[in-house]
Amino acid sequence: MRTIVIIPTLSDNYTYLIENGSEAVVVDPGEARPVLRRLERTGASLVAVVCTHGHFDHTAGNEELVRETDCLLYLPRDLSDGDAASTDMELSARSYGPFKMILIPTPGHSKDSVCYYLAPAEDAPGAVFTGDTLFVGGCGRLFTHSPSVMWQSLQRLLTLPPETLVYCGHDYALENYEFALDIEPDNGAVKRRLEEMRAVADVSGNSVPSTMEIERATNPFLRAAEPEMKRVLGMPDASDAEVFAELRRRKDRF
Repeated sequence: MRTIVIIPTLSDNYTYLIENGSEAVVVDPGEARPVLRRLERTGASLVAVVCTHGHFDHTAGNEELVRETDCLLYLPRDLSDGDAASTDMELSARSYGPFKMILIPTPGHSKDSVCYYLAPAEDAPGAVFTGDTLFVGGCGRLFTHSPSVMWQSLQRLLTLPPETLVYCGHDYALENYEFALDIEPDNGAVKRRLEEMRAVADVSGNSVPSTMEIERATNPFLRAAEPEMKRVLGMPDASDAEVFAELRRRKDRF
């Protein structure tokens, strides 16, 4: 049976341990100790570490995990705009221990940003690990590529099935939906989502997983192509990428 364990690390990072019986793969280990404690409890063997990008808060546990478990380490490479535009998702399927995942290039937050799509299993829906590209209700800051490149990266994620579970790298959901409602104060779906996130914060504090269906409906950065979003921003004739860029600028100042 496949399970995905959410492991909070550092101040607001999420690390994920994907388990399948006696084997496990970890995604974005910001710390090693919480992962090792979980493995000690379950007896699973860590066979691989995969990272969505090279920032320290997503990789700080790599060295210790490799040393303690002798697992394999997979790091993404830098992607130029040309690489990102020409990569065929269907040709990027790779095996990480017992799991086969499609590596989706998503440069924007960093040059090496990728997402990992884990296909559905008999006992589990598909899941995507988005690092700092897509958050619950938001997206990552643009430290490298242009807004148009980040918009293209988000379009790749929008091709995933609506039921796909979204596991992101940080929990900024409450702030993200406060921003979303500030942009669209009359959007009923966003209002309801903000209330859900407030309730989650009061109980468990974990906003993940979301789903691609929910993100399509309520995440303002995925709605940049919507006529209603362009209307509320006063940009009815702007391109989708221009609207996305304006949303990102406003969020940076929020």
